Amino acid sequence: MELHKNPFLEKKYDTPHDTVPFEDIRFEDYEEAMMEGIRRDDAEMDLLVNNPDAPTFENTITPKSDHTLERVTGVFFNLLSAHTDDRMNRLAQKMQPILTEHSNKTLMNKKLWERVKFVHDTPNRPLTAEEQRLMDKIYDGFVRQGALLPEEEKTELGELKKQLGLLSLQFQQNELKETNAFTLHITDADRLKGLPENRMEAAAAEAKERGLDGWVFTLHQPSYGPFITYVDDRELRRQMYMARNTLGCKANEWNNLPLVPRIVNLRRRLANMLGRSTFADFVLEKRMAKDKEHVYALLNQLLEAYLPVAKREIEEIRHYACEKSGRDVQLMPWDLAYWSHKLQEERYNIDPELLRPYFELERVTQGVFGLATRLYGITFHKRADIQVYHPEVEAWEVKDRDNSFLGILYTDYHPRASKQSGAWMICYKEQWNDEEDGNSRPHASITMNFSKSTPEKPSLLTLGEIETFLHEFGHSLHALFSQVHFESLSCTNVAWDFVELPSQFMENYATEPEFLNSFAAHWQTGEPLPQEYIERIRRSRNFMAGYACVRQVSLGLLDMAYYTLTEDFQGDVFEFERKAMEPTQILPVVEGTCMSTQFGHIFTGGYAAGYYSYKWSEVLDADAFAFFQEKGIFNTDVAEKFRSEVLSRGNTEPAMDLYHNFRGKDPDIKALLVRDGIEKN
Repeated sequence: MELHKNPFLEKKYDTPHDTVPFEDIRFEDYEEAMMEGIRRDDAEMDLLVNNPDAPTFENTITPKSDHTLERVTGVFFNLLSAHTDDRMNRLAQKMQPILTEHSNKTLMNKKLWERVKFVHDTPNRPLTAEEQRLMDKIYDGFVRQGALLPEEEKTELGELKKQLGLLSLQFQQNELKETNAFTLHITDADRLKGLPENRMEAAAAEAKERGLDGWVFTLHQPSYGPFITYVDDRELRRQMYMARNTLGCKANEWNNLPLVPRIVNLRRRLANMLGRSTFADFVLEKRMAKDKEHVYALLNQLLEAYLPVAKREIEEIRHYACEKSGRDVQLMPWDLAYWSHKLQEERYNIDPELLRPYFELERVTQGVFGLATRLYGITFHKRADIQVYHPEVEAWEVKDRDNSFLGILYTDYHPRASKQSGAWMICYKEQWNDEEDGNSRPHASITMNFSKSTPEKPSLLTLGEIETFLHEFGHSLHALFSQVHFESLSCTNVAWDFVELPSQFMENYATEPEFLNSFAAHWQTGEPLPQEYIERIRRSRNFMAGYACVRQVSLGLLDMAYYTLTEDFQGDVFEFERKAMEPTQILPVVEGTCMSTQFGHIFTGGYAAGYYSYKWSEVLDADAFAFFQEKGIFNTDVAEKFRSEVLSRGNTEPAMDLYHNFRGKDPDIKALLVRDGIEKN
């Protein structure tokens, strides 16, 4: 019997395009490879800092590296979100402080810092623009990680980071476990009046999978969204809303309430140790926004433009609900989706469920891929011989217009108990270009939580799910088109308030007739999506645009409220949240609900002091798409310029410079206001 070899410890995987051999990985391989990766890193570090030769760009900034640790942690922590279990969660808790300590040891290495500083101050040769960009990033990285601190403070900072890593991990795991723990089991079909047939089928399939009769609903979006939108029974809608919006804030084993102040205060302490008054000050100096004043200026500008519109929208829905129900209705949050959907359907004769039969997932995939083919000339080829981490995942080989290899794309579409909610893009391998590997191409993965197929029907999407697909696909194009030399500058390693531009840009195509006509057809009859439906989609696309924007601004304000604190947060999370979001509050506040305790973007993800980035990037994407509209939304010359000046450049220039290179001018908020129907063109 052949002995098992840990795949992570091999120099390269014996797979097509060096793709991850998911099926060959055993659970015990993760810890073994992480510990061996740390050992190899330490050995390389000893050689580097004790090199008797003078520090140079080559022997200090870009030395040869083993990359074992990056390979294994890249797979492990990606799967911790996409396909985890209790063993993975326990190992993450064990390894997080060990990995943080290892990272701290590298960044706090005095000899290494002295070599980096020497090369930064006195380079051994003139550096190219990209080399200088890398040099500055690494130098700033050391400074921002505490290289200039006294030794005792470096130790304190290292302990602080360990605590932050563990708390963030616990927050994430609590949210997933509590989400999975909730089910609503209904055995009386009369209580589900209003719910479309295909959602009933999906709920019946969920029940059968659990060995139950009737219908089962969960807090995963494909189940929760239709339920809160269609079910006539207001009390059931309230129950579902409360379950979803009290995640992490109840007195149970998954309670995130104690973690919120601890994470906020540790981040503020980190910023203070590094010479900044607030965590937002520390974060924003490396973003396009530069400082909190610019962030608040954008949020307030949006609030001024959209809040009056949002208030009119909500009042209009309340009046409609009163009229249709024949009584005075106090519109509550669990009523909004229900009544706004009914008003939208009556006004525009459009219903997400009316469109579902035309948006079969396989055809949508062809349409989204076909859009990239039309714009950029790239093609997608399914590879059954490339290993995946779950049977539902598919692997695609992406080829450029000249048929050369561009990269790998994994697609993972459906919810499961082992997967976090939401949608995201990650890279299992990023792009770089050097003498040894040549142009080493990226491996990207897009993960969503789309409506599943049922025994009766294939997976049929809503228009909103198509927008989500386009969004994450836009991120993947940003990765796949990367053409830079250094990995840490490649793909999506850009300013956080710039990274959403490529993704949100792609969403613009969701309501374009030419795009919809390229794939939308009834899954049973093959009948194309009627043009009348497309016109209804376009007429209704700004429905509730005011409220949608105000909702995003409210989350941006909450984020900034936490991370602009100059003193420790010692108050009540519910009260703090209510006060932070008060300027945007239109619907009644519901006692016991809490956004903070499930706001993974700012407590476990990279959006702390950065949630405004979605709206910042939306200004950019609307302005960029306006340029396409001027020249033609499928204009290949404009698309090539977008690819060459933005999508392929990574972080080789400041983000605003990249945007200028493409657009030829500063971004303008007017395009967003026009697109949302707030202003006329």
